[in-house]
Amino acid sequence: MRKALLAACCLLVSACKTAEPAPAQPQSAPTPQQPVAETKPLPSGLDAAALNEQANPCEDFYEYACGNWVKSAEIPADRPRWSRGFDTISARNEEILRDILKAASKGQAAEGTPYAQKLGDYYGACMDEAQLEASLPVLKAQLAKLTAVKSARELAQVVGTQHAQSVFPLFRFSSNTDFKDATQVIGEVDQGGIGLPDRDYYLKDDDKSKALRTAYVEHMKNIFVLLGEQPEQAAKSAASVMELETALAKASLTRVERREPKNVYHRLERKGLKGTAATFPWDVYFTAAGAKDVQALNVSHPPFFAEVDRLVKTTKPAAWGPYLTWHYVTTVIPALPKSFQEERFRFTAQNLTGAKEDVPRWKKCVRFTNGALGEALAQPFIAQTFGAEGKKTTQDMVVEIEKAFERNLDTLTWMDAPTREQALVKVRKIVNKIGYPDKWRNYDALKVERGSFLNSYVNAAAFEQARQLAKIGQPVDKTEWLMSPPTVNAYYNPPFNEIVFPAGILQPPFFNREATAAVNFGAMGMVVGHEITHGFDDEGRQYDADGNLRDWWTQASDKAFRERVACVKEQYDGYTAIDELKVNGALTLGENVADLGGLKLAHAAMETWLARDPEAAKQANSYRFTPSQQFFLGYAQSWCSKYRDAFARQMAVVDPHAPPYWRVNGPVVNLPEFQKAFQCKEGAKMVRPAAQRCEVW
Repeated sequence: MRKALLAACCLLVSACKTAEPAPAQPQSAPTPQQPVAETKPLPSGLDAAALNEQANPCEDFYEYACGNWVKSAEIPADRPRWSRGFDTISARNEEILRDILKAASKGQAAEGTPYAQKLGDYYGACMDEAQLEASLPVLKAQLAKLTAVKSARELAQVVGTQHAQSVFPLFRFSSNTDFKDATQVIGEVDQGGIGLPDRDYYLKDDDKSKALRTAYVEHMKNIFVLLGEQPEQAAKSAASVMELETALAKASLTRVERREPKNVYHRLERKGLKGTAATFPWDVYFTAAGAKDVQALNVSHPPFFAEVDRLVKTTKPAAWGPYLTWHYVTTVIPALPKSFQEERFRFTAQNLTGAKEDVPRWKKCVRFTNGALGEALAQPFIAQTFGAEGKKTTQDMVVEIEKAFERNLDTLTWMDAPTREQALVKVRKIVNKIGYPDKWRNYDALKVERGSFLNSYVNAAAFEQARQLAKIGQPVDKTEWLMSPPTVNAYYNPPFNEIVFPAGILQPPFFNREATAAVNFGAMGMVVGHEITHGFDDEGRQYDADGNLRDWWTQASDKAFRERVACVKEQYDGYTAIDELKVNGALTLGENVADLGGLKLAHAAMETWLARDPEAAKQANSYRFTPSQQFFLGYAQSWCSKYRDAFARQMAVVDPHAPPYWRVNGPVVNLPEFQKAFQCKEGAKMVRPAAQRCEVW
């Protein structure tokens, strides 16, 4: 679900990963406030080696909590960034998953492992690098069928066939919950068809953007040469692809525009789509794509499809071949010979990630297998890693923070009674999913070939696309998860009005059985509060308790809300991401509101928890830091991060999250609870003047 995933990427993962590089911060005299005697032990769950106690927490809290970690940590050569939270957990999880898959590939899977043969064959085929070198003839045979275009009808046939395999030239097609009827699934066509991470890479006129476009065209040329074209012809092919992608980029909405649900919801149906783009043979396309009878259809951005129609009319048939070839090849590069993978890595490393080495093959194969058979692979992972204690504690924490949200509603003077009543209904209807699904996915129809990773890779992509399209016209399956359980992330899904916490994230440092309640509330509790708040950020608040896009706000409360989020936008607009790039306050608004609200809610819930549990309070108070200090340090140390410059620049353009440095310091400057915890005085950098303080929830 595209819209759901926009909100789901609220912590990290894929397009949602956070950029970090902290701008240089002037250091004041080292006067950290620590009311509790330093002779007491450090609370379990906090990392003493990460602290820079020469820094002043009231002047730069991120530096105080993470300074020595940032100084000593090294980014692994195959990664664009490294974090104490997400990446260390992901690395541990991948080791566990590798052991499961290695055993399965040798026919030694643990008893009861579902789809053990398919798991082992998929991973085994992926790891067979000698077999990858023999894949080029198979690829060329596929391309001969999937790129030959002489007419609009043939273009529709080929585009539909590629879309059925989850390769998306021109635009994207899938299923989605109907924004205004959250009980039904409809089809959705959406903008797409470009190869760079964002439309802005094609349109910005600064020197770095121009250089990146030049590098991208050279990269395309190199791939076409590997496919057998002569350099001169390969250069022409690359230029042709760039021309088409630039036209599509110009017609696309920006990421900020796409954050507004009303901008991407136009229930035109199949008939309306035909009227918008009459030249493209839609009946041929939908048949080839595997949705012959689809009628219910959201056209996310009609002007984009008008541009698709113009391109179909004006583009010479010969130009479609290179474009269709490029998008197919880049999609299946993980299953191609090493020369293709090396060229792809060279371009992305130099221009987008800064990584020094390519990801080892075993890590790639773990990730691909998790992507293809995630809920089968999850089951032995769950058996090894996720205990009942973690699930119960997380569930209790979620309930406590939801209650804190309810209590907090009564304190919001800007919200009137009718809107408050609706907000209360919504928070009480939030569904909590923790650990793993109640119903596991069926992979019976997925064909895996041990002798061909290319075929297995394409089969898995086609299997997933068919699964998505089969939902159209059916009632929404509220049991479905949008992430596999080993994923280190969490999300809020507006049409489902649910918060989801996969088992993958319920591990140290986010959740630690040995940590104090205060540390766990700061780390995992903030994640919970963050996801709850997403239901009430500038996007999530537009959906009602049943997941429908419906305005349930009074005019007065709507105006007051907009004034408060404008404060948050302005605050983050003033921060630097890296070099000359500023944080985009509009793009990151929902995540920043969720960080601010989540931290406030989690702290209030911690105080209630400790007041109700004298033993936990006694334990928390026996350590060097006060419970509130433990809470904020537990939060901050979950975000200790280092980014390579190229990746930080990419994230500043595409990531809806602020950099981790600002995810720590940005919220706390608005929180009296933080200032009280560290006895910060007025005028300190971590204390915003009362008149400038931002508070939404």
